[in-house]
Amino acid sequence: MVRSYIFVLIAVTIFSSNLVVGKAVSHMSPVTVVFFRLFIAFLVTLPIGYKQVKYHMDIWKENWKYLFAFAVTGISFFNFFVYLSLNYTSSTNAGIVEATTPVFSIFLGYFILKERLTRRQLIGAGISFIGAIWVIANGSLEVLLALDFNIGDIFMIVAVLIWAIYGMYVKQHNHKFPVYGGVVIMLGMGFLIILPFAIANWIINGFHVEITDYKGIAGLLYLGIFPSVIGLIFWNKSVSNLGPSLASIFLNLLPVFTTIMAVIFLNEKLVPAQIFGGILVVGGVLLVNLNLKNIKRFSKKDKKAIETTN
Repeated sequence: MVRSYIFVLIAVTIFSSNLVVGKAVSHMSPVTVVFFRLFIAFLVTLPIGYKQVKYHMDIWKENWKYLFAFAVTGISFFNFFVYLSLNYTSSTNAGIVEATTPVFSIFLGYFILKERLTRRQLIGAGISFIGAIWVIANGSLEVLLALDFNIGDIFMIVAVLIWAIYGMYVKQHNHKFPVYGGVVIMLGMGFLIILPFAIANWIINGFHVEITDYKGIAGLLYLGIFPSVIGLIFWNKSVSNLGPSLASIFLNLLPVFTTIMAVIFLNEKLVPAQIFGGILVVGGVLLVNLNLKNIKRFSKKDKKAIETTN
């Protein structure tokens, strides 16, 4: 259990850079970004997961429908709608809409997966959501009132809903697949799904990726390796154990981690409003997930497991 919380924190840390890097490559068409992101991710994971793909053909044949569902939702069209939204809206707007992900995940988990929904979880989710918005808006009501919502925000809502559905599928079926082989198959399927859309886009609008666009190429490489491979593996493992409702609450840490990265790497100043918002987010996340009895129980199990292996 403790390991699952570590995994989800690693995943969210990696995901926190997705909107920023996605905005940096927004001069490329969304379908082009998704195409190269998946192509790079597939090439990276193939040497790692090839043996699992080869030796577990019976699993892939029996469960291909679930892998296809993974590929359609979390791998292909979630990313497409995220980058499409960034062509029309700001990172601030996208971040605010993304903060609603736990709400979608909680209610899908409750109505479809029959996950238990407690008052503590609802209150924690609400506090965490307010904290995320507070960080994004720098604690300024004027910033929120001045936001101009547009078609890009609708695309982001579609992306959030797709991600929530993906989390539901992961919770139900991810345990059936070897980790690395499953990721290779998902990425391969996602690549093939997006390929005809990419070709059609290039025929109609032209191919606008230049080898001298070092910033764009670096952005694609980053998206293909970190969020698409490393982040995805850690996220799927955490959702399999925690469930989409609990794991998704951690997504409200995205603006907090993004702010921390900006302070460390971009020398941006940390303002009191961001600190206050971050405290709200962390408090909400802890309120939803923290169960001291379970953590102590699972920690003892982990300790015993380590002792027996040594």
